[in-house]
Amino acid sequence: MIKCIATDMDGTLLNSLQKISRENKEAILKAQSQGIEVVVATGRSYQEAIYVLAEAGLTCPIIGANGAEVRSKEGEVISATPISKQLARSVAAKLTEKDVYFEVYTNIGAFTIDADKAVSILVNIIMSVNPDVNREEITYAAGARVRDGLVHIVEAYETIFADDDYQIYKLLAFSTDADKLAAAEGSLEELAELTVTTSGHDNLEITNNRAQKGIALETFVMSKGIKLSETMAIGDNYNDVSMLERAGRAVAMGNADFYIKSLCDVITDTNDENGVGKAILEIL
Repeated sequence: MIKCIATDMDGTLLNSLQKISRENKEAILKAQSQGIEVVVATGRSYQEAIYVLAEAGLTCPIIGANGAEVRSKEGEVISATPISKQLARSVAAKLTEKDVYFEVYTNIGAFTIDADKAVSILVNIIMSVNPDVNREEITYAAGARVRDGLVHIVEAYETIFADDDYQIYKLLAFSTDADKLAAAEGSLEELAELTVTTSGHDNLEITNNRAQKGIALETFVMSKGIKLSETMAIGDNYNDVSMLERAGRAVAMGNADFYIKSLCDVITDTNDENGVGKAILEIL
């Protein structure tokens, strides 16, 4: 019997317009009404994830920044697995040397030194997993990152690295130049304390090697007295692999690529066809 459901956000719970559909919302509420834990596991910061959930009228625990942080449904930090400031500086230097744009995700939210790129990066991530959507509509939706203060602008990342109030959870690197991105990834290989994964064709997600969705999910369900064999995980991309491999029931989105589908027990419909809702109703 499934007692916990973990769902990714982008390309999974969210449709191509970055919304939670009525069908997905109703399925989540039905699962919660039956006592099933529903946790969102995302590469987004807590602030960006809770924004979308609140808009839909949902409340869930959140595994954020690919597992670097876990928060209760009330927003309390349950666990955190940051990158050391020294290591974050090394990553930043390598990405800058390779001319690759990046953002810094922290316990207080996401930060950028370029507001325009803060929007365009999300647009391109969304377009990479939803290639048929209207770019203008996506650009407006992504603009909420800046309009609503979901990503903060700083003149230099050293401001964050030098401040003890900030914990560094993730660096999100982005480039449409595949060679630059590959060179950046190669330069990070020597930093053994890191995990480098991706949530789209044009990005790298860099975290502490213990900050993975699967590890965070395992810790979360154990704290609830739930076994991984009683857990269903739903995802579409490579940063979901660690939780898809651990969950008792692994569900791939219809829009996932072949490798992700090959790891899973079940393939549901796409994110624009309410695949998460259908996967939930199937086990209910």
